[in-house]
Amino acid sequence: MFRRSIYKTPAQLRSMIEPGLITAAALDAVRPLIRPGVTTLELDAEAERVIRGRGAEPNFQLVRGYHHTLCVSVNEQVVHGIPGERVLQPGDIVSVDCGAQYQGWNGDSAITVVVPDSTRPDVIANREELSRVTAGSMWAGIAALATARHLGDVGAAIQDYIEAQGPSAVSGETYGILREYVGHGIGRKMHEAPSVFNYRTPDPGAEVKPGLVMAIEPMVTAGGEATFIEDDDWTVSTVDGSDGSHWEHSVARHEGGVWVLTAPDGGAAGLAPFGVTPVPLA
Repeated sequence: MFRRSIYKTPAQLRSMIEPGLITAAALDAVRPLIRPGVTTLELDAEAERVIRGRGAEPNFQLVRGYHHTLCVSVNEQVVHGIPGERVLQPGDIVSVDCGAQYQGWNGDSAITVVVPDSTRPDVIANREELSRVTAGSMWAGIAALATARHLGDVGAAIQDYIEAQGPSAVSGETYGILREYVGHGIGRKMHEAPSVFNYRTPDPGAEVKPGLVMAIEPMVTAGGEATFIEDDDWTVSTVDGSDGSHWEHSVARHEGGVWVLTAPDGGAAGLAPFGVTPVPLA
């Protein structure tokens, strides 16, 4: 049976630049719309407009049984929330996951945004801290990919970063890391082998070599890590009702180093605190 290598050629890596940038553009367009009174379906429509306007297609719509461009998860929903008539409220913590396929290659990225609410400063502070920790752990994982020998090094870096932040200086709570949902390879398909865990495992994982492209995506909660799937058969929510946050980037490891395909600057700003400088694909 033919099995495609998990490592891409330099030409294939270059083919992944444009779908990554299209995915980033869609999220950039959605971000300012995350405000009170906007429905999650309106966010979805804007992302689809941007992606199709760039000559690409939403790759989430290529997943069997899923009909939207985004996953939009609010508050205790961590991932895979379905866009609909839900109206965003002040103080909501909103995770938006997006992907685009362009000329047969894929990008995948996610952000978390907290809707301002001047009447609940404590809630806002807790949720912004959760988002900050999740984003920071993602960048810690990406930085680790630059020098890692195996993907297990990436998961360990993500867990170490999260544990170093907790308990939260704001809420006093420790953070939970989702176990059932992990990062993945990406290329011709949005989800490819190998997996990359967001925590330390006994298995060292796949060897990290030039040509490896990974979607690194920590999913973190402000409480317990136990989740359940809601009645819509998609939305993943916390059992204890604690808030969730999700950040993600598609990242290429190549001969020169790493390059974040879904960040216009290649990840320069996010990697700077870790002493890593991304190197553009040749």
